[in-house]
Parts: sequence; structure tokens; C-alpha cells
Amino acid sequence: MNITAKGEHIRRVFVIDALRTPIALRRGGLSRVRPEFFGAAVVRELLRRTGVAGGDLDAVFAGNAVGTGGNIARLMSLSAGVPQAVPAVTIDMQCASAAASISLAFAKIAAGQADAIIAGGMESVSLQPVRVYAEGDERREQLAATGGRYYTAQFSPDDLREDAMLRGAERVMERESVTRAELDRWVLESHRRAAQAERDGVFRPWMLPLHGATFDNTDDDLARALRLADCMRDEGIKPRMSQKLLDRMPLLFGEGSLLTAANACRTNDGAGFLLLTSEAFAKAHGLVPHMEVLATAATGVVPSESPRGAQATAEQLLAREHLAWTDLAAIEFNEAFAVIDVLLERTHPEIISRYNQHGGALAYGHPYGASGAILAIQLLAALQKQGDLGLISIAGAGGLGEAILFRRR
Repeated sequence: MNITAKGEHIRRVFVIDALRTPIALRRGGLSRVRPEFFGAAVVRELLRRTGVAGGDLDAVFAGNAVGTGGNIARLMSLSAGVPQAVPAVTIDMQCASAAASISLAFAKIAAGQADAIIAGGMESVSLQPVRVYAEGDERREQLAATGGRYYTAQFSPDDLREDAMLRGAERVMERESVTRAELDRWVLESHRRAAQAERDGVFRPWMLPLHGATFDNTDDDLARALRLADCMRDEGIKPRMSQKLLDRMPLLFGEGSLLTAANACRTNDGAGFLLLTSEAFAKAHGLVPHMEVLATAATGVVPSESPRGAQATAEQLLAREHLAWTDLAAIEFNEAFAVIDVLLERTHPEIISRYNQHGGALAYGHPYGASGAILAIQLLAALQKQGDLGLISIAGAGGLGEAILFRRR
């Protein structure tokens, strides 16, 4: 068996198209729809508008972080009408799950093991189940007050608290001497940019509104499930976000802390997927790509300071590809916390005009398993205005990061 040496015969990988749902609030317009169903709606529409048959896919990769477990990607794929012969894989890298799905699809296609993969993710925090540690698991005793029940998985060996991510952000703010003014400025800017993007219809080409009549002409399980949806636009953007409102925000950890419900993003419902193919597949099917995937990177940071993962991974990817930040026309980080923005601005102020140009998760929200694909769509929109190279990066719970480098076609 011949193993291809690194760098030899690596095939080009293209993003043919991308699509997402609107990002819904918890208990908002998607709260009565299971994530495999609104994810399936995106996959079905992505196939329809590209003209690619489901049977031509080699796989479906879907990120999911807080769902019911099992292989929810398989449920979604079958619900979308993808033939049963096409395998589906669920990927859990928490916040970075969709980005990890895209990276895996890139690697499979680049290595010649696949030609066409749908990759991305879906999440419903509205339907997030309560879990219970089993008898005999010492964590059940540690959570005796709740009977061993929990919503959020353990991300670090030495911290079982469900607010570990929030405390990690607070810890980074304290260690970097971040100020409330720095955080507030980014919250206001994120909502301002997002509101402008919504007024301009920036994401309309890549958004699938979902409401009761979306599939009125179809009578199957998916169509019936989607009749419970009523989500026509991104629900979290606050065009009237103001300093006065921010000043009234309570501090989540009491006097002396900095974290508020405004400078930490909301958790949301939503789905986003990309169709990635080889160059040969695109040519054979007459497909015109939007972007090319050039490289990916993943890394780990201190688990108790997970917000550092986005910049650390982006730095690693740029160094590996011998690129500078100024070589990038667009940069998209997941704004899980405003401290992520503050640290990037402090270290690379020269690129801030190219960063999160249409706002970020502080405004839109964060449907964990889908956010990496949503970032790719935001990057696509930014690159269509100007520029060639772009990068997305996202920090994940437990001190992880995933970054992807794209080129506009």
C-alpha cells in the first residue's frame, strides 16, 4: 500500500455553495423544531439549488454539541432525503464542531478519499436535554443537589461547574487587565454592524427562512415538522443597543467582575452547511465554486482559558502557511465573548477593519454546533465585497480552537 507523502498529490477542494437558517433565540422561532429537521431543511435546499443529487455525496458531516446524543447527523441526513447508502457522521468539538466538520471534509477530499461532502452543523439549545450521571459515577455525588442532573458536559478534568466557560472568560479578562469600556465598545460595534448587514440584506443569498409554509407543497415528516417553525430573520440583533443599556447590565459574578449578558454571547438555535467538492467533481457537474479551502489548523490552549483558542489557532495556521495577518482581506472569529475581540485588537490593530465586518456572535448569537459554518458564510459575504484570502477561527470548550483558510474564487 502506497502512502502519499505530505504535500504530494493534494487535490484542490472547493466550496460550491453554503446555506444557513436564520439564527433563532432560545425559545424563539425554531424552538419547537428538532435540530435534525431544520438541519435537514438546509441540506435539502442546498442540494436542490446546486443540482447535486444526494446519491452523489460521499458523506454528510454535521457538528452538534448539546443534542440528544447518538448519531444525529444520520437522522438529519435521512430526513433530508439523502439516500441511505450515504454515510453520516456527527462531530462534537463543542463550539468548534461545524468548523471541525468542514476541516474533516477538506481532508477527505484533498486526500482523494471523497469527491463531494456536505459539512456544517446544527444546534437547538431550546431542546437541549437534561442528562444524569449514572450510579457509580462520583460526579453524581458531587452534583447531589441536582440529583446528578446536568445540562453542560465537563470540559476540564479539574472543573465540573456548568459555568466553567463563563468563568474562563472572566479569568482571561482579569489576567489581561481588560476594561469594561473595551468590552462595551465591541458589544455596541457588533450589534451596529449586524443591524447594518440585516438592513442591506447581506446574508439573504445564503439564508433559508423557515416558517409554516416553507414546504407546503410537500407532505412528509420533514415538511410536517417544519410547519412548527416561524423564523424568517436573525432574531438576536438589537439595532438600538446603547451604552445606557449596557450600563444597566448586572455583573454575572458580582461586584468586581466584568462579565455580563451583553459581552457574553447568547446560545441559540440554528443550522448551517457547506457543499465541498473536488475540482474534478465540480467540473464534471458544471458547478461554479464560491471559495477554495486552502488549509486548516486545530490546537489546544489552557482549558480554563478557552477564549484564547481562536487567536492561538489562527496564529498557528498563518505561521504554517507563511502568511501575515495583513495578507488577509477578511477575518471572522466567533465572538463567544467580547474579550476575544479586545485581545485581537490589542495585538493586531492594523487588521480590525477587516475583522467581523458584518458583526459577530455578540449580536447574532451562538448555536454551538453550527457556528463554524455560519462563520464561513460570513466570510464568504465579506470576500465577495473585496479581497482574496480570508480566515475563520473559533474557540471551543475545554481550550480548543479550529481555523480554516479560504480563497475567494
